[in-house]
Amino acid sequence: MTESIDVTWVGHSTVDLTVGGVRFLTDPVLRMRVAHLRRRCARPVLAPGPIGAVLISHLHHDHLDLPSLDRLPGGPLIVPRGAGALLRRVRRHDIVEVGPGDTVDVGDARVLVVHAQHRGNRTLSTVHAPPLGFLIEVAGQRVYFPGDTDLFDDMQSFGPLDLALLPIWGWGPRLGPGHLNPQRAAEAAALLEPRSVVPIHWGTFTPIGVVPGRPAWLDSPGPAFAAAMADVNPSSQLIALDPGGTTMIPRRAPEV
Repeated sequence: MTESIDVTWVGHSTVDLTVGGVRFLTDPVLRMRVAHLRRRCARPVLAPGPIGAVLISHLHHDHLDLPSLDRLPGGPLIVPRGAGALLRRVRRHDIVEVGPGDTVDVGDARVLVVHAQHRGNRTLSTVHAPPLGFLIEVAGQRVYFPGDTDLFDDMQSFGPLDLALLPIWGWGPRLGPGHLNPQRAAEAAALLEPRSVVPIHWGTFTPIGVVPGRPAWLDSPGPAFAAAMADVNPSSQLIALDPGGTTMIPRRAPEV
C-alpha cells in the first residue's frame, strides 16, 4: 500500500489525489472555458491511469462540468442525491447518488459524505441536490475535501486530519454566501486540525471579458491565506501549489 498522500492541484476545485493507493479526482473541470469563465493558467493535464472514484461536491457549473466528465477514462461518479438526472448522457461511469451521512467504499478507502454550507441549485436547470463534502479514510489516513462551503457547527468534528483541501476564494472580485475567504479558511483549518493544508478554489478562472493581465483576485487570496494561517493556525503545514503543482505528504510517524 502506498504510504504517502499524493496531491496534484489541477486548478480551481479539481484535485488529483491518491490516498493509500486509491486514486480520487475531485470536481473535475478540464476545459479552458466553462460557462462564463475562462482559465487563466496552464491547460489542465491528468496523469494516465485508472481513477478509483470521482467526487462531485455540488451542481454548479464550475464543479460539475459534463464535457470534462466525458473525457475521463471511467470510474464511478459519487454525486449529490438528485444529480443523476443531469448525468444520464455521461458515458463509461457508474453513478452513485449520496447524501450527508452516507458512506461509500472505494477499494481500500471509505468515503464519508458530509454536509457543506452552500447552495445546491444549478443555473438554467430545474435539478436541485444538496451540496456535499467528503472525508476519505484509508489505513488510518484522513483527507477532507469540502467542495464549496462556509464554516458550520459540525466542521470541528471532522478532525484531526492528515490533509485538508480548503477552498479560499472563487473566480471573481467578490464572494457570495457559502464560501470561505482566506481568513475564514484559516479558521476552518484551526477547527479541523490538519497536519497539512493545500489551498484550492482560487487563482484559476476569471469571467470572460475581464481586461488582459492578472486581476488582483487571482493572486491575492494565496498570500492572504498564508498570513491568516500564520496568525490563526501556525501548527498546520501550509503547502501552496500553483495549478498543475504536485506534492507528496509522507505518512505520519506512529505514536510511541
